[in-house]
Amino acid sequence: MKEKKNKKILRMTNQRKVILEELSKVYFHPTASDVYEMVRKKLPNVSLGTVYRNLELLSSCRTIQKLDFGESHKRFDGNPDPHYHINCTRCGRVDDAPIELKAELDQEAEKASGYQIASHHISYSGICPDCMSDSTGQ
Repeated sequence: MKEKKNKKILRMTNQRKVILEELSKVYFHPTASDVYEMVRKKLPNVSLGTVYRNLELLSSCRTIQKLDFGESHKRFDGNPDPHYHINCTRCGRVDDAPIELKAELDQEAEKASGYQIASHHISYSGICPDCMSDSTGQ
């Protein structure tokens, strides 16, 4: 029996197009409210709910990434390719961790656990350069 692929294809509405354009312009990882403020400049009548629903749809289709660092709000990344993140425990800033993805971790986890590993997600926490310089008085 042939397995059906359950891949949802989203119609590219103007709202989704603008959300993707705005996410592609930034290197920080904005919250839904941040994205709403960016999108509202181009689409003044868009609602926060519409932006949030579209962010959820785009992340469920893996067009963007939804990031959860245990905060009250999720963050979004316009780069859907697997990569690591680092967040500041003081100001909440989230950046891409500038290191290479370690594919060998999947094989190590498979060997140790017996699971068939599809992917892994690593995020680092620390204090960003801006917060470090603020605390040292520089």
